[in-house]
Amino acid sequence: MSLEEETTDKPRTKPAEVRLEELMNAAEALFLDKGFDVTTVSDIVKKAGVAKGTYYHYFSAKTDVLDALRTRYMDWYLNKIDSAMNACSQQDHREKLKQWCEISVIAYVEKQKLHDMLFHQVFHQSNNIHENRALQQIQSLLISGTENKTWHVTQPELTSTLIYHGMHAAVDNLAHSKEYTEKTLGYMLYQQFTQLLK
Repeated sequence: MSLEEETTDKPRTKPAEVRLEELMNAAEALFLDKGFDVTTVSDIVKKAGVAKGTYYHYFSAKTDVLDALRTRYMDWYLNKIDSAMNACSQQDHREKLKQWCEISVIAYVEKQKLHDMLFHQVFHQSNNIHENRALQQIQSLLISGTENKTWHVTQPELTSTLIYHGMHAAVDNLAHSKEYTEKTLGYMLYQQFTQLLK
C-alpha cells in the first residue's frame, strides 16, 4: 500500500457524534467544577481540544450546550426507569410504579451533583420539555393501570404531577430527613403513592 493510499484511508476528523459527545463532556465537567456562569465557551473548547468554530457548529450559545446536557440526563434517567418497568410483567402496574419510585431515587443519588447543577443551580423554566417527558412517562403508566383496572385514576395529569414532584421534593430532602434514607425512600414513596391511587 502506498503512502498516499494509507493517508486517504485514515479519517482526518472524528465522527460528528464523537466530537459532540466530547464537547458535552467537557462542558459538563467544567460546569460541575467551576459553575455554569463562570465557565466560558473558550474554556469548553480548550478542554475538548477543538476550535471555537467546531463548538458553534453544534451550539449557538452556552445555554444550548446546557440544554443538550439536560436532554442527555433525562434520556439516561427515563431509559433507566423504562428498562426497570419493561422487566416487569406487562400487566403488573403496581410493580411498575414500585420500580419507578425506586429507580428514580437510585438515579437521583447516583448523579445528584449533576442533576442539581443542571436543574437547580442554573435558571430553569418550571414548565419545560425535560420535566414534561418525565410527567408523560408517569401519566402513561397511570392511564395503562386504569385501563387494566389496577387502580382508578380520573385525573392522570394532576396525579402524575403530584407523584413526580412528591418524589423530587423527597429526594431533594434526603440529606436532612430523619424518616428515610436513600435505601428506604423508593419503597416508602411507592407505599404513599399506591394509597393515593386507590
